[in-house]
Amino acid sequence: MIILVLNCGSSSLKYQLLDMKNDDVYDLMAKGLVERIGMESGCIKHQATGKEKYVKEMPIPDHTVGIKAVLEALIDSEYGVLSTLEDIEAVGHRVVHGGEEFFCSKLIDDEVIRQIIKCSDIAPLHNPANLLGIKAVTEALPSVPQVGVFDTAFHQTMPAYAYMYALPYEYYDKYRIRRYGFHGTSHKFVSEKGAKFAGLDLDNSKIITCHLGNGSSITAVANGKSIDTSMGFTPLEGVIMGTRCGNVDPDVITYIQEKEHLSAEEMSRVMNKKSGFLGLSCVSSDARDLNDAANAGDPKAKLTLKKLVYDVTKYIGAYAAVMNGVDLIVFTGGIGENNSRLRRRVCENLTYLGVKFDYEANVPTGKDMIITLPDSKVKVAVITTNEELVIARDTMHIVMNENE
Repeated sequence: MIILVLNCGSSSLKYQLLDMKNDDVYDLMAKGLVERIGMESGCIKHQATGKEKYVKEMPIPDHTVGIKAVLEALIDSEYGVLSTLEDIEAVGHRVVHGGEEFFCSKLIDDEVIRQIIKCSDIAPLHNPANLLGIKAVTEALPSVPQVGVFDTAFHQTMPAYAYMYALPYEYYDKYRIRRYGFHGTSHKFVSEKGAKFAGLDLDNSKIITCHLGNGSSITAVANGKSIDTSMGFTPLEGVIMGTRCGNVDPDVITYIQEKEHLSAEEMSRVMNKKSGFLGLSCVSSDARDLNDAANAGDPKAKLTLKKLVYDVTKYIGAYAAVMNGVDLIVFTGGIGENNSRLRRRVCENLTYLGVKFDYEANVPTGKDMIITLPDSKVKVAVITTNEELVIARDTMHIVMNENE
């Protein structure tokens, strides 16, 4: 089954075209990125497997034009991989927020769209963009089934005492204020893949998955189910991130607002766009830049990296406590997979759990690997994530079941 996977942001969209034979056998036919949607000069970067990269600058005023550019690239005589758009059998969409409505991926219909719109109020940066992608595909490929795969779905197994905040209950009744968690597609994928790679029974194991990138979250997975996660009502809560502050005393927010005369929207922008690595280091939102600056002796860059190590270590300790132990710790995401120094520093703080770190194995390879010694009580692994594959798998199963 040939499936187009779309991840639509507010001003960009990432895509992959996969030919799914089954869950584990597939061909990546093409992938790419459309940037600067809604700006004067947009750009599509398209790479078909086995062919030269295609880059084209063009006006991309909206997502409909962006999707059209993707489809045209896929059937281009020189750079494309399809003879006709009718070869696309299904489209899978990443949808960031599914609220309490969705425990799993869903075939998109009018009711699903209504629920995504309903959740846009609590995911204003993400869900509207996801909806624009769905609308654009509906216009371009009206007869092709579409599936929504929700970031929040994997975390719907959290118990109430983990997801509820100690605020007046009326705010939950009125506005559904609670922890939802994000990166669920990645946490699900790497916990399953990691358990298999480490020789564990997923349904009888305790796993902590650390998805570390520009956005980061950590999840406790007990017997294959998410029981707690670091992100909350929005993707702002948790560990320090690229431009997001992570955990802060809530009274700090109102204090800064009063002192700086900021509106709620302006304060939200400070916490989401001007904080994290960027705000604390005064250098960059990119961990690679921080490594370079720290190596050059920059004290704020060093502080920021130490805080990241501290935050990750603290969450691992907390989740090991709530699960009464841990069998496997997984590092994934751009930082988790590529920053060997971070992994080493975190693991050096976990000897009390029985972690015996393998310094020689801890090298950046871009491959799955165990980075603890054979006699380590707790295994630690680097597992490469592939959220697009999860979306394609779910899309394939749902469409096949619908056609039976």
